[in-house]
Amino acid sequence: MSDFPWLTLLIVVPLVGSLVTAFLPGGLAKRVALGVSLLTLAIGVAAATQFQTGSGEQFQLAEQHSWIPSLGVSYALGVDGISLALILMALVLAPICLLAAWHDLDRRQTASLAASAEDETVSTRSESTYFALLLSLLPFMVGVFAATDVFLFYVFFEAMLIPVYFLIGLYGGERRQYAAVKFLLYSLAGGLIMLVAVIGLYIAGPGGSDGFLVERLTGLEIGGSTEKWLFLGFFIAFAIKAPMWPVHTWLPDAAAESRPAVATLLVGVLDKVGTYGMIRFCLQLFPEASQWATPVVIALALVSILYGAVLAIGQVDMMRLIAFTSISHFGFIVLGIFAFTSTAHAGSNLYMINHGFSTAALFLVAGMLVARRGSTRIDAYGGWQRVTPVLAGVFLVAGLSALALPGLSSFVSEFLVITGTFQRYPWAGAIAALGLVLAALYVLLLYKRVMTGPTPEIVEGEPTLLRGDESAQREQDLPYIREDLDEGVRAGRIGLVADLSWREKAVVAPLIASFLILGFYPAPVLDVLNPAVERTLDLVGVSDPDHAVPASSAESADASTNGSDH
Repeated sequence: MSDFPWLTLLIVVPLVGSLVTAFLPGGLAKRVALGVSLLTLAIGVAAATQFQTGSGEQFQLAEQHSWIPSLGVSYALGVDGISLALILMALVLAPICLLAAWHDLDRRQTASLAASAEDETVSTRSESTYFALLLSLLPFMVGVFAATDVFLFYVFFEAMLIPVYFLIGLYGGERRQYAAVKFLLYSLAGGLIMLVAVIGLYIAGPGGSDGFLVERLTGLEIGGSTEKWLFLGFFIAFAIKAPMWPVHTWLPDAAAESRPAVATLLVGVLDKVGTYGMIRFCLQLFPEASQWATPVVIALALVSILYGAVLAIGQVDMMRLIAFTSISHFGFIVLGIFAFTSTAHAGSNLYMINHGFSTAALFLVAGMLVARRGSTRIDAYGGWQRVTPVLAGVFLVAGLSALALPGLSSFVSEFLVITGTFQRYPWAGAIAALGLVLAALYVLLLYKRVMTGPTPEIVEGEPTLLRGDESAQREQDLPYIREDLDEGVRAGRIGLVADLSWREKAVVAPLIASFLILGFYPAPVLDVLNPAVERTLDLVGVSDPDHAVPASSAESADASTNGSDH
């Protein structure tokens, strides 16, 4: 089965599925989309069983076909431990997000998209298009992590902007057009800069019909200012995508105006393309320039850690708060990448996986709150743990994962990143550790403001202002419900509220399971990541300091259960 085109299948199945979904009625469309995402996940698991961690090859499950030989472009796919882990994370999150988005376009919300609430054709088509666009992200996510041809990577890198733009611009909040255009302009600017660097890399490389292959461009003796300029072309694009300070400003707007499922895929998966690209292309193709730029990159990473955390503390909007926490988390990831120790590098790669699940839990649970309250403002809440105890418990666990509580997955990642950074740059590790204190502040303050306090007033005898899935099926008088909701929000009241439904529990259960499994036993994932980490550091030409102890799976597992030093 080694010659079977697993990666192509992972691209084709969701791509065809999204096209079919777009032409189905709304109720059937979301069921087909969910089924296709689960089928893709099953194929991904089957492909992962063919991966051999002890292989001496950099890329496995490799496929290569001539595409545009006159331009040196090949259709080339392959995975190492890093890209395989990211692909599996994306495949797991896709059905979770589709299930979380099940009632995103119910009759009340779809009415604003249709010419009238009675136009069932427009309403159904909006729902079909929405789920088709969500599913269409999956082939691009697989392709961008699996591409081993630089130009093919660029194609996937740019193509995934299209569905995200429409998902924000068509289905987002009141400022959706502004957020969508800002996202697109930032991303296109970074993409154009990278395109110039891609062309320059081909000119500097060996050329030929397969001149864009990563393996042919690795180890080139470019040197001098040329290598530095090419590095900057790639790095700026990846810094925007990550995002890092000071090119981060598109993210809070995009996340705040997106539906929770869209924000999850955008921040939890698609933004990982930035940090993944730094590892795959900046470090591997431009090793000397990577070391040359390290002091500045570390400084930017530290600013991102502290800046994102401080701004998160002051936010009044839940979605923007979560977006700023991600800026801080991406600072940790970039810091670990450029610390150039095996411990920090392994921690950064594991951080990308853990952050994906942690951010998904925060965005999706916050979306469940917004669906009940009708507001993203933190001051519109208070005392909700007395009304929805299960929802409050899940919200707390998601927050504790974000602040890296020992025993949960994010702790292992931050522990490795900070420990590995201390081995080479003690001052940077000390500054980064301040981010842990700030994380505790923004998470615990958020939980206090939203969940604690006196029991909110229950408005008896009125239509349900804040509802779960079950009551949504019984609502008939849409204009009256909308007016009543607005009045309730203005008056600071809430109506009868349903706790988590079975669908919502199915959404959060695998996320919480990932916190616990990767928190107490990260060894299997690290065993997959470590060979790729060692190969990357070898390509850069760096080794651990003499006093450093390389990260091992056993040590990482022990670290996850030892919270006394955190």
